[in-house]
Amino acid sequence: MPTSLSRLGAVLTAACLVFTSFSLTSQRSAAALEPFTGYLMAHFTGESADGEQIYLAHSDDGLRWTDLNHGRLVLRSTVGTRGVRDPALVRSPAGDRYWIVATDLRIAGGTSWGDAANRGSTSLVVWESRDLVNWSAPWLINVAGAIPGAGNAWAPEAIYNPATGDHVLYWATNSPRNGVTKHRIWYVRTSDFRSFTAPQLYIERGGTQGLIDTQIIEVPDSVGGYRYYRASADGHITIEAANTILGSWTTLGNLSHLGISNGTGGGNVVEGPMWAQFNGRSEWALWLDQFATGRGYMPITSTNLGSTRNFRTRSDYNLGAARKRHGSVLNLTAAEESRVLGRWGATVPISRIQSYNVQDRYIRHADFDVRIDANVSPAQDAQFRLVPGLADASGSVSFASVNFPGHYLRHYGFDFVLAQDDGTATFAADATFRQVAGLADASWTSFRSFNYPDRYVRHFDHLLRLDPINDAQGRGDATFRVTAG
Repeated sequence: MPTSLSRLGAVLTAACLVFTSFSLTSQRSAAALEPFTGYLMAHFTGESADGEQIYLAHSDDGLRWTDLNHGRLVLRSTVGTRGVRDPALVRSPAGDRYWIVATDLRIAGGTSWGDAANRGSTSLVVWESRDLVNWSAPWLINVAGAIPGAGNAWAPEAIYNPATGDHVLYWATNSPRNGVTKHRIWYVRTSDFRSFTAPQLYIERGGTQGLIDTQIIEVPDSVGGYRYYRASADGHITIEAANTILGSWTTLGNLSHLGISNGTGGGNVVEGPMWAQFNGRSEWALWLDQFATGRGYMPITSTNLGSTRNFRTRSDYNLGAARKRHGSVLNLTAAEESRVLGRWGATVPISRIQSYNVQDRYIRHADFDVRIDANVSPAQDAQFRLVPGLADASGSVSFASVNFPGHYLRHYGFDFVLAQDDGTATFAADATFRQVAGLADASWTSFRSFNYPDRYVRHFDHLLRLDPINDAQGRGDATFRVTAG
């Protein structure tokens, strides 16, 4: 896409009320803060059918990334344009709540960039979670609707502001002002990402120079002389610094000395600046999307952000298999990392589910119906990953299809189907089951429904159902063994 419409969203950051160890997003207070052990990246992948949705990746060192959920989408937007770009991960100051805020845009649906910029959605898409694993249904917030002539709302970011006790949520809107129509950065304040103040102009460059991508990070102990640093794609990649989020900012320079620009300076043309601090040390990465050459993100790093001359390029990084487009990085505590990897980690094995009383048959999907069969072909129709339950990650499971990414076994009218996760709480509950001792043989397994706990998964005439179990036949039909795939 043209540089003037550069890829949406740089990652968000947020900050805490105190000055110890910070993640990219809003931080915990010192009393509650645990050491960070890993990193989570939320991103989208491009303009393919499912590319404009939420994907996740994990890193142990902040440089080498592994795609989670086997490279499949994790959250799907069911509101607005039904597509999202530029996801920003936000942690509450207390560390007990998380949000994803994203651009409401789906170019793959046939929208042109011109229409998207001038007649697009003025809303952002939001999800909420208390554990980074179980997410709410998405909702829309019309942050730019009150801006005269607003054509869009792109590339959201958020940072906690201790001066006001809430988050500053900022984004780019294309609108006329003083006779010039271009992208400027606007902001609102919000505590819950549902209600918000009236939009205020935040950043405007001179003349006709537009600005879409900007992102702020808070730095512990004001290393480099400032508490906050801001990177913006405005023709160059401009680095600014401040001691208050909504106060005045000082321009430190740009990256032209590294042969890096956002188009005005030529060289390696990049966009989507994305900050992340390395765990346990005073060093920061600024990730830049090399969109002009299609090479994806590259990091430059610094141990002192007070001067742009302190950045150096890196080659010791790996972004994994999936293409990473504008997103954000969240530093993870050990507990958070364990939950995330338990739900979406690539180590979840492939399994088959064997019938107890017809032992040559296995649960399989066929034309999206679900039954038990012998000699399943193709074999992948009978292969699943038993991931932490979509509605209950503690002690429950969901059956993720191997050959239909993003699809799960769910009950519907007490019949079973293989269906694509639509992101709703109803789907999550219908697709979640608790493993219990086998009803016919305690050394085997039965699966009790999460939302109908008096019912169990069972086969009846070789078709899978969700039924109450009242007799020996039912107990046999509702007993299975999880075997290696």
